[in-house]
Amino acid sequence: MTAPSPPVPSSPPGYELSHLGALEAEAVHVFREVAATFERPVLLFSGGKDSVVMLHVAAKAFWPAPLPFAVMHVDTGHNFDEVIEFRDTVVERLGLRLVVASVQDDLDAGRVVEDTGPRASRNRLQTQTLLRGIREGGFDAVFGGARRDEEKARAKERVFSFRDEFGQWDPRGQRPELWHLYNGKHRKGEHIRVFPLSNWTELDIWQYIADERIELPSIYYAHRRPVVARDGMLLAHTRFLTLLPGEEPYEELVRFRTVGDATCTGCVESSAATADAVVTEVAASRITERGATRADDRISEAGMEDRKKEGYF
Repeated sequence: MTAPSPPVPSSPPGYELSHLGALEAEAVHVFREVAATFERPVLLFSGGKDSVVMLHVAAKAFWPAPLPFAVMHVDTGHNFDEVIEFRDTVVERLGLRLVVASVQDDLDAGRVVEDTGPRASRNRLQTQTLLRGIREGGFDAVFGGARRDEEKARAKERVFSFRDEFGQWDPRGQRPELWHLYNGKHRKGEHIRVFPLSNWTELDIWQYIADERIELPSIYYAHRRPVVARDGMLLAHTRFLTLLPGEEPYEELVRFRTVGDATCTGCVESSAATADAVVTEVAASRITERGATRADDRISEAGMEDRKKEGYF
């Protein structure tokens, strides 16, 4: 991740911001609003492209001062090595305070129980780990990189999304956000999830990455790796993946559109080796990144919404 340039300045009379400039300015406003009105915010940072862009914009919002809040990673323990290496490099380069909430810690303490079998994933266990991390850190605002174009349940989110004392979300109890006015009122024990990139699309993200020359983990670009075809997806053959009977790994030229738990995150065949090439590829795609590459979104028609109600990202 490169050092950020100053944020987009206020527009002089008669000047109109570009589409990406307007999105960036909106996100900068959200970051500054939270910093001014909450006592203990935290930014969720996994090393994935959306969290990298979110961190980049946050750094711009407070430039030249350092970030006024910590970053937190909810670590399943089943991450791609390239992503964890990138996360640690960025944290060190920018001098960030990293809080790691580990699913393994919850497993060891008996707070959650791990699924077994070849299709098992730790992805759903992240909810309890996230809520524990928020509670132990005393965080009252949590920045997330979710976007409304990703999935139907996320399309229902406000920019400021209220969570009760149990971390639960009520999609019917959303607060109005007319004229970009945000209501962060909450009681002790409650918190607000904040989504500065809500109005961005996958294409916006990649155009911004290309324009700003933002560094990403290498797996977002075309590379050869062993994969397994399963349920209409290509899963990376990592040490975390248990093969089903009849499955045979083979090598393919692929890239990842989204990055999560290695056991349920698929890749796509691609020769796009640069951000500009990815922009061209994404512009022609008619399937959302999560719909194409996330097995955890295929649990049921309302799978994501059910998990969000319980406290998921």
